[in-house]
Amino acid sequence: VQLQASGGGLVQPGGSLNLSCVISGHNKDDYFIGWFRQAPRKQREGVSCMASSDGTSHYLSSVRGRFIISRDKAVNTYYLQMKNLTPDDSGWYYCAWVYTGGTSWCDVTYFGMTVWGKGTLVTVSS
Repeated sequence: VQLQASGGGLVQPGGSLNLSCVISGHNKDDYFIGWFRQAPRKQREGVSCMASSDGTSHYLSSVRGRFIISRDKAVNTYYLQMKNLTPDDSGWYYCAWVYTGGTSWCDVTYFGMTVWGKGTLVTVSS
């Protein structure tokens, strides 16, 4: 399994960005994808996740209502739509993969992910 994240950039507060995570090397619905972020001098935190089996999703409380995770099965890609961004949303964003056996399990506090993609940098600044 390989993951490729993209879509980061510089955006003003209140702006939007859409991140993408392309999965290659695996096409069964038996995993969950997590989006994580890490700002300088801060711990990595889980932002959102989605179970591939049924689309069950969860969000970090501070992004709920502003971020939306979605999936396009046809291109094996997950997206993270981010709206109303604030400087606190700045950081490196990573997508990560872990096997679930096809369950609806998805947990933004789980850090034992098996595969991590390279990060994409999001900077929210005026």
